[in-house]
Amino acid sequence: MDPLRFTPILKRLRWGGRRLATKLGKSLGDGDDYAESWELCDHGEDQTIVAVGPWQGWTLSRLVAREGAAILGRHAGLEHFPLLCKFLDASDRLSVQVHPNDAQADACQPGERGKTEAWVIVDALPGSCVFAGLQPQVTRADLATAIEQGRVERCLHKVEVVSGDCLFIPAGTVHAIGEGVLLAEVQQSSDLTFRLFDWNRVDREGRRRPLHIAQSLAVIDFNRGPVGRVVPVVDEGDLHRIETLVRSGYFTIRRHTTTAAIEFAAADRCRILIGLVGAARFEGTAAATTLSRGETLLMPAATPRLRLVPRGKAQFLEVFWD
Repeated sequence: MDPLRFTPILKRLRWGGRRLATKLGKSLGDGDDYAESWELCDHGEDQTIVAVGPWQGWTLSRLVAREGAAILGRHAGLEHFPLLCKFLDASDRLSVQVHPNDAQADACQPGERGKTEAWVIVDALPGSCVFAGLQPQVTRADLATAIEQGRVERCLHKVEVVSGDCLFIPAGTVHAIGEGVLLAEVQQSSDLTFRLFDWNRVDREGRRRPLHIAQSLAVIDFNRGPVGRVVPVVDEGDLHRIETLVRSGYFTIRRHTTTAAIEFAAADRCRILIGLVGAARFEGTAAATTLSRGETLLMPAATPRLRLVPRGKAQFLEVFWD
């Protein structure tokens, strides 16, 4: 089974923009509110569909159900694909949020997963920031008071970001993405979000968006404190550099930067490749397959040994789970 390309699901939200097109080459319609491109998704009615090849028209859910061994290898038997990969364009600041862990999510919505996630910054305007975790010693009572007073920002840990930065956001971490940030996100396949603060914004009728304060306070990990940038673990190489950005119980993310061809040996698990810089082509596939900036490919467990040849310099993320 060759690498699979899916048609992204585009999400239009008030905080979106146009950089999914201008920076990542996505085909967008009219409007300046394109916020998310869900690249690989098997979550309820949100299903990415194979775009080309012999499996064209198949949803990711159908592939996992019908071709689980070929897609998942050692992980065959899963009812759903466990990860969701997306790009986000934040032209405006997102609300302050928190996601539950697996047990909390299942208690809230039986069968739902928690949401641990990681961000890799693709582009950021000067001075752009994210909010990751709470300031040291902030208690539940402190945060509840700040919410009531509309002054939550004083409790948040603020991180200025540039292209290439990575942050790991475990479930239970208070977080928000600031304006001017374009990022790639890898997360558990879940869309359960509790909004605890929306920067005191109101709509044209003077109404505020609903908040989930009680649920948020119940799932926040107040022992975590500030979350900083990931320090990559680097495997040095003259032409091919590999950095491990995240290694967690839910997924591992490695960043490859190369000017040389890379051999991908057959593996008894699937891998996800997310293009960040440049372009590369696969040798050994039945049809011409490329990986360019802003594109995502799923390499099934049944993918044979392949050679990835960059055009100049290429950089991409490799995502898998143990």
